[in-house]
Amino acid sequence: MKRTTYFLLFFSLALTSCQDILDKEPIATFDAGSYFQSEADAIQAVNAAYRPLLFNNDNGNFYWAFAEITSDEAITGGDGSRAGLVELESFTYTPRTEEFNSFWKLQYDGITQCNLVLDNLPGVDMDESLRNQVTGEALFLRSYYYFLLTQVFGDVPLFTSVAPPEELKIPRSPKAEIYARIEADCERAAQLLPEMYPPAEVGRATKGAAYALAAKTYLYEKKWDKVVEYVAKVKALGIYSLMPDYQDNFRKETQNNSESVWEIQHTNLELGVGNFLNQWWLSKKLEGYGFAEVTQGFVDAFEPDDPRLKFTVAMRNEDYFGAIYKNSFSSTTFSPRKYLQDTSTVSQPSDGDINYTAIRFAEVLLWEAEALNELGRPAEAQAPLEQVRARARAQAEDPATALPPINTTGQQEMRDAIRHERQVELGFELHRFFDLVRWDIAADSLSGFEKGKHELFPLPQTEIDLNPSLIQNPGY
Repeated sequence: MKRTTYFLLFFSLALTSCQDILDKEPIATFDAGSYFQSEADAIQAVNAAYRPLLFNNDNGNFYWAFAEITSDEAITGGDGSRAGLVELESFTYTPRTEEFNSFWKLQYDGITQCNLVLDNLPGVDMDESLRNQVTGEALFLRSYYYFLLTQVFGDVPLFTSVAPPEELKIPRSPKAEIYARIEADCERAAQLLPEMYPPAEVGRATKGAAYALAAKTYLYEKKWDKVVEYVAKVKALGIYSLMPDYQDNFRKETQNNSESVWEIQHTNLELGVGNFLNQWWLSKKLEGYGFAEVTQGFVDAFEPDDPRLKFTVAMRNEDYFGAIYKNSFSSTTFSPRKYLQDTSTVSQPSDGDINYTAIRFAEVLLWEAEALNELGRPAEAQAPLEQVRARARAQAEDPATALPPINTTGQQEMRDAIRHERQVELGFELHRFFDLVRWDIAADSLSGFEKGKHELFPLPQTEIDLNPSLIQNPGY
């Protein structure tokens, strides 16, 4: 979406924290009510609801660290100056770790902006089809923010409208209730949203994104029949397919392609709001912080001649964004490649303009394979799994021998194959830790992980202090 619309209407009343609104007179009703007068107002309002998605310097969005630094794919690199990242890697974080507080506030910023739109949209004089689209966007975005919150914290307070200060101190809602709301809202959003947008509007939520988020939510609930049903809805749209070249999912020139189901836009944004992963992950030997270094275990997970390894991981003597990679570029001798670019092509290293694709069609196919296998249908799971492997095989040095098809009809063997494929296909795409948790194998894979404690991260202590109705996650 156009850069200029992102910040026009990120209201001061968008609840940057509970502290802000508890210390002020309620202003949301008056400001929002007086603002929502026209079609243009409604569009600007929903545009502002996209802002918390960004991995930028302003947001300080460390969701990537929860997904990667705590997983077996990466360790904390850099100079150790970011204490919270070190705590995440070693599982020594506490409710006072700043990254949790920042993430909590950022997601509720987005939720509040979505609720402002949904509360006020009915009173706006506007084209009905556009009203439907904006409603669908707000429903989807709110669902996405709640999904991320449940991944990280589990049960969280559920707000479906803008609440006055005296109604903010509510208990957490059970995760199952939030999931049900996400699924219902995504279904409704899918009925309101278009399948595609004209080029100037690319990046807005679509029908396919809504169906896919519903499918992912059902996946986390282990409602396998519903996963298959909603993957079928995504596929039935007929607009998604795997790109022949795996790398096209991570190149600036080939973004928002046929494989992209839900892509967070960082392209052509103003100074300070580009993709900060470019600097967070880039080696210190260039202009990065080197905050995520690839583990040997992740490298070893790839089968021989799997081309995705060289597309995902930088290794000795390879071209590395205008330099030649050396072992000294990382303490592990490996660095990530995805979402990174030559810093000479951007205004500053922290303003990368490669998008983050939160849902790729390859992942949708792997959801389908996983669900079919868990339903006791491993033979049927072969087809979507093979689609993903075949694309990679075609780019191997010797396609005749690389990545042979998985033909097992044993459920456990197929389960292992699907989990392996998720790791190598989606490496460093911010899924790994949450996969290990939902598969209940994190304790087997991660040093320092305590079963029954570290599946969820602690609620921020500042929020607990402000709202005694919140109950801390077990073990903290």
